[in-house]
Amino acid sequence: MTTTFSAATAGTPSCPSPIATALADIRERIAAAAHRAHRAPDTVTLVAVSKFHPQSSVLEALQAGQAVFGENRVQEAAEKFPPLRDAWPALRLHIIGGLQTNKALEAVRIADMIESLDRPSLADALARAADRAGRLPDLLVQVNTGDESQKSGIPRAQADSFITSCRQRFGDAVRGLMCIPPADVDPVPHFRYLADLARAHDLKLLSMGMSADFEAAITAGATHVRVGSAIFGHRPASPPNSAIPPARLAAPES
Repeated sequence: MTTTFSAATAGTPSCPSPIATALADIRERIAAAAHRAHRAPDTVTLVAVSKFHPQSSVLEALQAGQAVFGENRVQEAAEKFPPLRDAWPALRLHIIGGLQTNKALEAVRIADMIESLDRPSLADALARAADRAGRLPDLLVQVNTGDESQKSGIPRAQADSFITSCRQRFGDAVRGLMCIPPADVDPVPHFRYLADLARAHDLKLLSMGMSADFEAAITAGATHVRVGSAIFGHRPASPPNSAIPPARLAAPES
């Protein structure tokens, strides 16, 4: 079955959509940064951050070969992604925003990875949710590398003990670490700190680096980079409320 899309939004082989063009550019930059760091490009996973962008934009990215997406808000993700996942089974959803304990069950049900495990109360909520849902997504511990009071993440002084506790509790589901360095500072020391912390705990995944600094993060060892505005453009001020009809969500037959 061939899916029909608006050429104005989805693009054509001779005229790719802006999202497809942006994804190609980001992939080239990821590959170049990986080569400079003497790494294979496929050791870096691009997480396309689609917060507040409509389902149609996610669909364009899927058509352009993007499989991994990041969402900040569980409610928005729960409305946007299940129909897409039905049509695109390779899709992977990461919850990357600060997670409220009362949203833990929904997050566990819909996410392939939760990148924002950052406090004991959330660990408790995720454990209860996993018992109820019968599944546990992969988990990253978010570290507040700048010790900023307004930002999510376990403080540096508590990071070692919290990581150890989470690994004892969740086992191999704890895959790595995530950070968001302070704005308007050199992010590299924060990336290096997170990489050192991951090595100390024998954790393999590092989610760090966004649109403005993902190349530096790759040099420091990032395995996942979270890119939003460089792919989807300026973020709307509020979530979209329009959904694509199910018949238009299907992946083209190969």
